[in-house]
Amino acid sequence: MPLKEEIKAVKRNFLTDLKDLDLDQSSIETLKNKYFGRKGKIALLFLEISSVDPAERPNIGKDLNRLKSDLFARFNDKVTSNIKDDKSNYYKDLDVSLPGIKPKVGSQHVLEKTLSEIKGIFKSIGFHVRYGPEVDDDYHNFTALNIPEHHPARDMQDTFFVSEDIVLRTHTSNVQIHLMELENPPLKYIIPGRVFRNEAVSYKSYCLFHQVEGIYINRKVSFSELKGCIEYFIKQMFGPEKRMRFRPSYFPFTEPSAEVDIWDDDRKQWLEILGCGMVDPNVLKNVGYDKNSWKGYAFGMGVERIAMLKYRINDIRLFYSSDIRFMKQFK
Repeated sequence: MPLKEEIKAVKRNFLTDLKDLDLDQSSIETLKNKYFGRKGKIALLFLEISSVDPAERPNIGKDLNRLKSDLFARFNDKVTSNIKDDKSNYYKDLDVSLPGIKPKVGSQHVLEKTLSEIKGIFKSIGFHVRYGPEVDDDYHNFTALNIPEHHPARDMQDTFFVSEDIVLRTHTSNVQIHLMELENPPLKYIIPGRVFRNEAVSYKSYCLFHQVEGIYINRKVSFSELKGCIEYFIKQMFGPEKRMRFRPSYFPFTEPSAEVDIWDDDRKQWLEILGCGMVDPNVLKNVGYDKNSWKGYAFGMGVERIAMLKYRINDIRLFYSSDIRFMKQFK
């Protein structure tokens, strides 16, 4: 059959196939490959040009280009019109007066929410916020805080050692030392951050948790000022009626030292919430401060403990579970 006749036959067959086309994805792809694919009917026609009289080849080439352009335009119109019809049918049944479906949105993690509230309370009474290294040397984490090597207090904190002299910090108190080494007094900071302890994981303990450390250094600082600061924080965090008490305690880097408890109405018992005390003169001496001229107080609290008490959470592991049922309660 002459090539011109084959061109006409391909066009007739295409129009017939296009008319009977089922407008599903599989049928559309089949028709497209049959005529426009690399081995489709139009591609085969182009291969036959070499067998045509050279004088006729320019005209045959034009006919084939017109054929390809025409057939593809018809094919595209058919498919596109079907998509438009689908959209019109979809929107035809849409009642815009009905309430829409609200998109799901994330929420602030309860620990971040609690930490932001703690920072806001202390910033309101003049504290600045600073951060420091989570991996630190033994000197800043222990020795400068009046916990020399072989001191029994080191047994109070099960430490992760990176190397012989490098540790994952066991408290944010290490940043107190960095701040006092870098800045002259007076200074007034809170230091939030993660700390690490090599403890067994249970409902009340985890291998990492968050602390907020506070330190205030000035010429005249008293324990009564510390007590007033802590009372203000607890009233702001838990409400003006919350009962609290101070108990004598021991920390190597403060003297005198105290622990603060609040009354838990659910459990009907006192629960520890933080530790505090006057900065030990040896700590001031270690950072180069004149211990006779400068005084200070310090405190430290666990963010998880605060959150558990405020929101009545009974298992610390929930904070790290990524359970959406737990997280969405705190939107």
